Amino acid sequence: MSASLSPAGFTSTDADARPLYVLDKASFAAWRDAQPAATRAWLDSQQFAAAPGSIALLPGDEGLAGAVLGVGDRADAYAYAHAPFALPAGSSWRLANALDAAEVANLQLGWGLGSYRFARYRKPARPPAQLAAAPSPEVLDVLAACLRVRDWVNTPTEDMGPQQLEDAARELADAHGGALEVIAGDELLERNFPTIHAVGRASHRAPRLIVLRWGDEAAPHLALVGKGVCFDTGGLDIKPADGMRNMKKDMGGAAHALALAGLVMARQLPVRLTLIVPAVENSIGPDAFRPGEVITTRKGITVEIDNTDAEGRLILCDALAYASEQQPDAIVDFATLTGAARIALGPDLPALFANDDTLAQQWLEAGERTRDPVWRMPLWRPYLRYLHSGIADLANAGSRMAGSVTAALYLERFVEDGQKWAHLDVYAWNDGERPGRPAGGEALALRSAWAMLQARYGG
Repeated sequence: MSASLSPAGFTSTDADARPLYVLDKASFAAWRDAQPAATRAWLDSQQFAAAPGSIALLPGDEGLAGAVLGVGDRADAYAYAHAPFALPAGSSWRLANALDAAEVANLQLGWGLGSYRFARYRKPARPPAQLAAAPSPEVLDVLAACLRVRDWVNTPTEDMGPQQLEDAARELADAHGGALEVIAGDELLERNFPTIHAVGRASHRAPRLIVLRWGDEAAPHLALVGKGVCFDTGGLDIKPADGMRNMKKDMGGAAHALALAGLVMARQLPVRLTLIVPAVENSIGPDAFRPGEVITTRKGITVEIDNTDAEGRLILCDALAYASEQQPDAIVDFATLTGAARIALGPDLPALFANDDTLAQQWLEAGERTRDPVWRMPLWRPYLRYLHSGIADLANAGSRMAGSVTAALYLERFVEDGQKWAHLDVYAWNDGERPGRPAGGEALALRSAWAMLQARYGG
């Protein structure tokens, strides 16, 4: 494993491991019929049929003899993710029936995802069950990326501000031989990143642009961009209390971009990587930017501030302009950008916008393969009328109509013509507890993004 993560839920020894049978409804009947009469009667008494998300513990002469894990879609890692906390705490298990290599990988990935609990500030109530297995380096690297997103998003802003995002990028750069550049504070104005400075200038923690570069100069150039609003009060257009409560997660786009960059480097994808993270805290103070101000962006487009709570697109517009200047093969950005995307598609389905059909299709197909889906939304350019300003080239917000579309259209104005670009409006959060998906930070479409990049660049 190239990352330093030692994931919970795995053990290197199977000396005390009990047999675990991983079965779906189709395979359960034949397996059941081959069991001793007492086992059949035990399972029948519970009406157990290996339904998705189910567990049956098998009794033995000395207590617990084994278990059956009921699964649904074997290609979905989350089909297995209920196991670590459905099985007894700390118990050890070994796979007892044959699965193909892809199913084993999904079992291991799902087990690692299902074993996760955010433990920085309190000890979990119980340990997960242990799987006696040695996951492949790729499974471990993908798992590490997903758990990094969860950890970073779950961490409160006091411990995950712009400096801590910089520290995370530096740790990844140092681990994989990348080069890090940071432009912070008033240097943002000197280097022509005015919107990043404007959004972050009211905070006691300096705004910054974090740039990580890695890879062979001759390889195809990939730019990843992530929205790093470490906390969003809404600015002077202040959010209500319930809307502000979880705004530590507004750096979820940066978390996805950072984790994906780490995965690209760990797996040695044959690309030249540029990671760009504008990191700010959208605060309220004497120097806060105001509704009605006009900012001349890096690209020279003037933007009237209609709403200071539409700040993510402001920091991204300078970052995207900077990425476009480098003429990469593709730009992929991640952002917790709009509530409108959640209203349209719910919390689990990120909204994908792209100006290139091939890039979009590659991501859609990767989402189907990995069961980590995205849903393509339209860049319906007539809706640019909702971003009209009477005194500037563009307003940063306007009508409540088609909010996720107009946000994406705003970003597209800062991508050069002909530049291939995909934008993911992602929630980065689980509102409630589900097996394998604890409440809090979540990596959504990260695995499919990685599969898309592998398909695109031949990794």
